[in-house]
Amino acid sequence: MSGGIRIGLTGDVMLGRKVDGYQKRRPPEAVWGNVLERLQDLDGVFINLECCLSTRGTRWTRTNRPFHFRADPEWTRPALELANVDGCALANNHVLDFEIVALEDTLDVLDDAGISHTGAGRNIDRALDPAVASVGGLLVTLVSFTDNTPEYAAGETSPGTARIEIDVENDRTRTLVREALSRASEFDPDLQIASLHWGPNMVTEPRPEFETFGRWLIDEGVDLVHGHSAHVFHGIEVYDGAPILYDTGDFVDDYAVDRDRRNDRGFLFELHTDSDGDPDELRLFPTEIYDCSVHEAEQPANRWCHDRMRERSASFGTEFSRDGRELVLPL
Repeated sequence: MSGGIRIGLTGDVMLGRKVDGYQKRRPPEAVWGNVLERLQDLDGVFINLECCLSTRGTRWTRTNRPFHFRADPEWTRPALELANVDGCALANNHVLDFEIVALEDTLDVLDDAGISHTGAGRNIDRALDPAVASVGGLLVTLVSFTDNTPEYAAGETSPGTARIEIDVENDRTRTLVREALSRASEFDPDLQIASLHWGPNMVTEPRPEFETFGRWLIDEGVDLVHGHSAHVFHGIEVYDGAPILYDTGDFVDDYAVDRDRRNDRGFLFELHTDSDGDPDELRLFPTEIYDCSVHEAEQPANRWCHDRMRERSASFGTEFSRDGRELVLPL
């Protein structure tokens, strides 16, 4: 283990619907199950928040939306604080599920809790602002984009997400991403993370254009790519010494479980850095969702997670060692 910091990264954190219902009958920390102590032991945690935090608003009906996710700030705020969450990626396909008022509530709740956020805002200019957090004495910046749900895209004067096409040749994409990274660079971060809610659900590998895009982000100065959206984890590539987590799957939710793809199984991804903030190791701690909370994966789920991650990473030439229940990837 390094003398630097340890940062946790998760896939989708969806706290609405049944999760919200469960949490009305149990303490806030219960949503983190027996993973809470591990989250609290990290120097900081960054998540994709896959819902709005509000009790207000009406369901989005301007276009057809089959699912709407909203959770009560009365318990979500202390839950996020207890889990050591420093930053939230908000560029996804659910931040406007209960219209503008619920998105604005979400921004206010996170601001009041001192949790930095990026990827959605009251206009596109604000959506491009990075999340900035001091983690273990190092400065971490996070930018967030999505290719999902065009109708949720922020405009010059309208709230929404930082939406792009996953295409390195797209002029608008290059302009928006470079603007966000430029703003992050102004803080002179020790570690720069790009968080992408990209691609379709329930696929087990990234499209070729996503691989090209992830590598381009590293070339543009990003230290780690944090992908999510598929609801199942993808393989990991190390490009020019920087990890690309193509999809971090689901961390907590109430979703129906696909018995083949096992969207209820995943990892807490832990990035370890040296004292200057340079990544030197990635640790993968297997998790499993049940009872609308996240838990340490027991056998055979632990072995299943290990085997699938090795299989899905093999095409990138990525090899892991094992340390007890964890997979370890030197960087």
